[in-house]
This record gives sequence, C-alpha cells and structure tokens, in this order.
Amino acid sequence: MTRDDLFNINAGIVRDLITGVAENCPKALILVISNPVNSTVPIAAEVMKQAGVFDPKRLFGVTTLDVVRAETFIQDFAGEKDPSKIVIPVVGGHSGETIVPLFSQSKPAINIPAEKLGPLVKRLFVERSIGVQFGGDEVVQAKGGAGSATLSMAYAGYRFTESVIKAAKGQKGIIEPSYVYLPGIDGGDAISKETGVDYFSVPIELGPLGAEKAQNVLSSITLKEKQLLEACKTGLKGSIEKGIQFIAKSPDTK
Repeated sequence: MTRDDLFNINAGIVRDLITGVAENCPKALILVISNPVNSTVPIAAEVMKQAGVFDPKRLFGVTTLDVVRAETFIQDFAGEKDPSKIVIPVVGGHSGETIVPLFSQSKPAINIPAEKLGPLVKRLFVERSIGVQFGGDEVVQAKGGAGSATLSMAYAGYRFTESVIKAAKGQKGIIEPSYVYLPGIDGGDAISKETGVDYFSVPIELGPLGAEKAQNVLSSITLKEKQLLEACKTGLKGSIEKGIQFIAKSPDTK
C-alpha cells in the first residue's frame, strides 16, 4: 500500500474523528498516529482551526517509531544493548526521505564508520541490515506483503502516550520528538523560519498543557545531515499542502 493509498483511506477518517473532538472535547491532548502523519496532522489542525478551537500545544504527530528504530539499529556500533540508554534526535517528518536521524548528536557519542552511515540512514537489505528511513518497508517485505510494522508501531505509540500522560501529571524533564505545528509552540517560530515549513518533528519538552517548548537541534548538524534536511523539506511541503487542501476542498467541514 502506497502513501497515497493510506491518504485516501485515512484522510477522511482523521477529519471525522477530529471533528468529533472539536465538538465534544476541544481541550483534549490529540495524538495522531494514522499515516501519512505528514498530512494527517495538518488535516487535524485545519479541522480544529475551522471550529475555532485549535491549540497547537495540544496536537501531536507521533513519530516515536523512527526514534525507536534509530536507537535499535545503532546498537551494532554503540556497544550498548539497551536502547533506552541511547538518545538520538530524529527530525523532519514520518515517511521515507522526510525522516532525518541526527546520529551526530547521539548521546552518548557513537562513532559510525562513514561507509556504514548511508545504509544506516537509508536502507540496505543486503546482509539483512535495515535503515531508519525505510525500516517499515523492510518489515512489509519480510512479511511477504501480509502485514506491516504493527508491533513496533504499537510500542512507539505506547511510549509517546505514556510520556504525555506523565507530563500531564506534572512530571518534569520529559522530552520526546513529535511532529507539531511549530508557530504555536515556544521556540517553534525560529525552527519554522529555518526550515521553511510550519509542521516539523523536533524534540519537544512536554508539560501539563501539552507541548511546552520546541528544541532547535539543527544548528550543529553535519554537512550530510544538511543534505538530508533539504530533501526532507521538499517532501514535507507537498505532504503538508496536501493535507491542508483536503480540508479546504472537503464540503463536510465548511
């Protein structure tokens, strides 16, 4: 199933669900995991805007799966078998080339041989290696087209949801990458201007009211990561506009 197929199926579902949220619980913290997230989050935002109840701090695109993969795949180079002890920022969007893992900012610092970095970021099925950007495609291939990355997606959804709940209860210092509407979040305007897009995934400081602050991790990226970022921005612009236009042309939301 292509991203266009997913859009055709999920766009209307997300629109209708968020319409219900806007009418009945507009102050809810909304976590969108339905693909293509790059488009469905703008769809959710546009519905909330039309209802006059949009709060950017309370709308999240769940991109945790990309972080989980990055933390897992890097173990071959890290010497650390517990992914929870590794932090790797993953920015951009949530599909293919829009996913930009910033391995140069991994904590603790990890040395990745230059010849291994490309396959780690992209994909390399030879030697059964799996890349971050197209890891989901490899799962589909491994299942012979009979399924997708459902287990890892479920874990990623649980992980992000748990973080949001803990922050809502007052726990401090919780940071999770998420695909958000940058202009409405503290620190987001600068990132939006730097990237040229309003929706973008960056590490987000979570709090009782939702997204408290967007962290700008782009100032110290490597030349290779800058090249990935350029491809990411191009891909994101089209996906974002597709979601916005879907609502603009949808008679059910006017």
